[in-house]
Amino acid sequence: MTIHHPNSEGPPTSAHDGAADTGANTGASVDSAHVGDIVGALGRIRRDDRDSRRTWRRKLRTLLVIMGPGLIVMVGDNDAGGVATYSNAGQNYGMKLVWTLALLIPVLYVNQEMVVRLGAVSGVGHARLIFQRFGRFWGAFSVGDLFLVNSLTIVTEFIGVALALNYFGVPQKVSVPLAAVLLFAVVAGGSFRRWERFLFGLIAVNIVMFPMALMAHPSAGESARGLVPQFPGGLDSTLLLLIVSIVGTTVAPWQLFFQQSNVVDKRITPRWMKYEKADLWIGIAVVMIGAVAIMATSAFVFKDTDLFGQFSDAGGVASGLKQHGSHALGALFAIVLLDASLVGANAVSLATAYTLGDTFGRRHSLHWKLSEAKLFYVGYAVLIGISATIMLSSDAHTQGLITQWVQALAGVLLPSATVFLVLLCNDKPVLGPWVNTLRQNIAAGAIVWSLVLLSLALTAATFFHSITATQYETGFAVGAGLGVVGGGVIAVVTRRGARKAELARAAAAFDGIDSEQVTAIDNTPLTRAERKALRDADRAEWRTPHLDSLERPVFSPLRKAGLLTLRAYLLIAVILVCYAVFHGGN
Repeated sequence: MTIHHPNSEGPPTSAHDGAADTGANTGASVDSAHVGDIVGALGRIRRDDRDSRRTWRRKLRTLLVIMGPGLIVMVGDNDAGGVATYSNAGQNYGMKLVWTLALLIPVLYVNQEMVVRLGAVSGVGHARLIFQRFGRFWGAFSVGDLFLVNSLTIVTEFIGVALALNYFGVPQKVSVPLAAVLLFAVVAGGSFRRWERFLFGLIAVNIVMFPMALMAHPSAGESARGLVPQFPGGLDSTLLLLIVSIVGTTVAPWQLFFQQSNVVDKRITPRWMKYEKADLWIGIAVVMIGAVAIMATSAFVFKDTDLFGQFSDAGGVASGLKQHGSHALGALFAIVLLDASLVGANAVSLATAYTLGDTFGRRHSLHWKLSEAKLFYVGYAVLIGISATIMLSSDAHTQGLITQWVQALAGVLLPSATVFLVLLCNDKPVLGPWVNTLRQNIAAGAIVWSLVLLSLALTAATFFHSITATQYETGFAVGAGLGVVGGGVIAVVTRRGARKAELARAAAAFDGIDSEQVTAIDNTPLTRAERKALRDADRAEWRTPHLDSLERPVFSPLRKAGLLTLRAYLLIAVILVCYAVFHGGN
């Protein structure tokens, strides 16, 4: 039997991993540390809390405790690669690419809201759901890409640390090992609360972005004009690669795995769903403000100077800001870069360590101490160590190519990660009444198809340099039209099939009632308030049963062919991105 003192921050003491309780409402959790009180940087909510929160003061206090996964994953999004990419856009194109950030806001919310639901309802991480529901082949397909891109992403975080501290005269042979030790020490303390407080402290440093942007003397009118979609200088492979990089650094696959696992690790359940969604919106606001501030700083300082259009790397931006702005401006940018690199390295490494635990079914929680979850912490340490070593053994040119390559790869691989996310969010045995609505599926489908079209355009630009902006626009329009038609057909077929299966299940549950009678009962008129009350009652205590008790879904030949086609295309797209980055870099 598991024993857990209610006032203890740590996990229950048990002889093996497994659900902490034998009672109801533990979900499919397989790590006992994932069940218990919610222990956040700013307070605690007891597991058995059933109090109503009617006043704004109580709601705010609850939000402060729940807040964390959404804010951290979004701020981690503005990592070293993000700072470099946004600076690149500002230095080379001014504020003319702000529209890409605006279009990514709904993408961020739709994707991350789905993993919030999956984490809170199922109680397990993203990788474990993929392995359990789709099998080892598709699990390896999904997780293999993540491990590769995450490892390279952490390399870029150490590049950011080195460039930032080099501005202050600290050599990379000192700065990188110190950062690696700090990152491990913070995580290995066996305290979720201490880790979250450290991250909140780093996030608070982002406030320096406001004076940094103001010192650049930005123009509100010029910034607002950047919200209008445009392709400065014409749509070519260079601009397309940058746009794909902006997508990849703003909406990265690691975010899906991190937030779902962090929601689980913080022990957030469906009862607190609305607060976690508010946390996500706060994070989105912070990341968008930060991205615009970074873009504006480089755009307005380098405007009408010899450095406009001459982006090299984030270190070059800091030096340029010192040259054309002031030493203080360059120092603030270096602080932002250092802070972003530390937050990003921590979040991406944790996403990988969480996934490692999910993949091998081992303990993977910040509530465990080092001696209690060795694979989790050793995996984290090894990843940090390898990434730091790669960074120290590479030259400046290679580091610049890696930074650009990682962001573009993340953008290209995102459709694959989103497809599995959508499949899981339509898995009735896993989410029950929390499955995607038709509207959510339409939004998710539009996102996946838009990302595919963007990578197709990059593919075309890599091989056919004579394609004009008008031809690209025509191609996007045709692609959008095909997406609308194809999506409509899929929606109708899927809805009819799901409805027929639902009626059959309902009829089988009652002897002597056929599907037509079930339809008559189902068509009984209800008001919107009554339907909402029924849905909320159904959702209130619903949790995913233990995954081993669920029958694994069977892929239809059409779905399997579609996924294999997507995989083949992504492999080609990755090769082309590598060609575009390294050919352009040479």
